[in-house]
Amino acid sequence: MESRLTVLQSFPEPRATTNPYLHMLRAALAATDGVEVLTFSWRRALTARYDVLHVHWPEVLLRASSRPKVARRLVLAALLALRLHLRRTPVVRTLHNVAPHTPVSRVEGWVLAALLSRTAAVVRLNDETPVPPGTPAVTVLHGHYRDWFAGHDHHPAEPGRAAFVGLIRPYKNVEGLVRAFAGTAEVLPQARLEVAGNPADAALGEAIAAVAACDDRVETDLRFLDDAALVAAVTRAQLVVLPYREMHNSGVALMALSLDRPVLLPDNEVSRQLAAEVGEEWVHRHTGELTAQVLAAALAGTLPPGRPDLSAREWDRAGADHLTAYRLATDARRRR
Repeated sequence: MESRLTVLQSFPEPRATTNPYLHMLRAALAATDGVEVLTFSWRRALTARYDVLHVHWPEVLLRASSRPKVARRLVLAALLALRLHLRRTPVVRTLHNVAPHTPVSRVEGWVLAALLSRTAAVVRLNDETPVPPGTPAVTVLHGHYRDWFAGHDHHPAEPGRAAFVGLIRPYKNVEGLVRAFAGTAEVLPQARLEVAGNPADAALGEAIAAVAACDDRVETDLRFLDDAALVAAVTRAQLVVLPYREMHNSGVALMALSLDRPVLLPDNEVSRQLAAEVGEEWVHRHTGELTAQVLAAALAGTLPPGRPDLSAREWDRAGADHLTAYRLATDARRRR
């Protein structure tokens, strides 16, 4: 019988504002035989006994509200890297993105490189994610949100209504979406667009509000949305639009599909695979820049019947697949 593994996650105990993915992952792992889950604190990372450190978004470990606090975290992260090396503790890293969405300084890069040098296995959310040569990889599809949002009121879809929801960052091209939507005024005068979510900074929020003010068909709700507001914004829409310049993984796409709303995404191998998995009618795709013509064509259709097929994204399966990654990492440590 294989021994039980204690795994320290790189995120703290989830709160109301924590990414639901982390809530659901923690719950799935806690329900998986063979795993004991610890959530992150620096004291626990530096003193507790654990078999594996599981790292998500490693740059977040160094984020703080002031330079002295960042310096403190750099020291703590360096001490953690040393402890991992001395105890030969393996790291499992989830490759949520091909590259960090926020840049890191040279010193931060050195510390993170030292910390991640213990990576013995990686988790990727789709088969297209590049993996470091020689590193074992397990593909664990991003789980659905159906159970997470089941307790909230779902609204009837309003024909001709599009929505963008979620954290607003520059790479998501929300200003481009609003400009493209403005071009639909002549052919779809009754269409509506809602932009709902928290901008990464005040300047970005002001820029989006200024562009949206030029079209009275655009509604903005530029704040952190609780789950009830998020469900309301998505389910009122006929189509959820993610105008990203580049897309590799998207929790928002899975959230929309979990709420039975189709999505419009950039066309690439990842979005093609998603369409093949859940049903082509649920994943509209476009090449190049998002245009008014693309939006108008997507909004001209009707809501697909039934529900998208998310059977491959059950969370019990995700828990078991993560355990496979943890065992690969501990096996790799024993061979060294």
